[in-house]
Amino acid sequence: MPEFPEIEALRRELDDPVRAYPIAKAGPAHIATLKTYDPPLSALEGRRFAGAERRAKNILLPTDDGKLVLHVHLMSAGRLRLLRHGDKQPKTPAFRLSFEDGSSLVLTEAGAKKRAKVGLYTPEAIEAELAHLGPEAYGLSTQELGEILGSDSRRLHAFLRDQRLLAGIGRAWANEILNHAQLSPYALTTELSEADVQRLSDAIQEELARGLELRERGASDKKIYRVHNRLGEPCPRCGTPIERVDFDEHTIFYCPTCQTEGRVLKDRRLSRLLR
Repeated sequence: MPEFPEIEALRRELDDPVRAYPIAKAGPAHIATLKTYDPPLSALEGRRFAGAERRAKNILLPTDDGKLVLHVHLMSAGRLRLLRHGDKQPKTPAFRLSFEDGSSLVLTEAGAKKRAKVGLYTPEAIEAELAHLGPEAYGLSTQELGEILGSDSRRLHAFLRDQRLLAGIGRAWANEILNHAQLSPYALTTELSEADVQRLSDAIQEELARGLELRERGASDKKIYRVHNRLGEPCPRCGTPIERVDFDEHTIFYCPTCQTEGRVLKDRRLSRLLR
């Protein structure tokens, strides 16, 4: 799933182009993708966007009259692109919005499951829709992070992925951050020392900044991720082979030497199969 580095890089890429021309046609949208019906997508036609904004993993496109906001969430497999006039168009996009110069904003989604979301909201409605989100991880101070960590006892990997507590991080960057901080994914948030909290805070800011810089350059996953999806490859710090723990919806990648004092964490999914 795209996280802060990917979504912020996309926001910056879209910011100028989406405000350049009025909207000629909004839609069509796949029935499973479009999450709102009032106001209708057609209400965008003839209006201009004020630019592109981001909240957590959400792309927000407010109109310049301040009355409407187009919301896009890519989920795991969505891809949002601005196609110029004459570019090859996908046959069945999940969503398309056309501008008066012939360019278009196109959402596609790999696979049979349609999880990506598009919706048109008033500013008040989108604020309520996203009200559950916690503070942005990028730019958060060490003191603020420490206060959130101490508010509830959670395992660190789960904590970093919980958008209600900390917004913008998902499974991939949680793996990168915890390896950078040399912290176990199973460490409890309420049992971290001051030094642990400082290392975690530094790792969040440094890893997200590194990811954003590389995504803006167009770097691939292989060049960006040092730990995520690197099973069996050497840890970038100590050279120990990277291990993993599989769950139904995500996988934890970690270094036993740097993060778990040499212990290999139990693979929960395999354990259930062997019962």
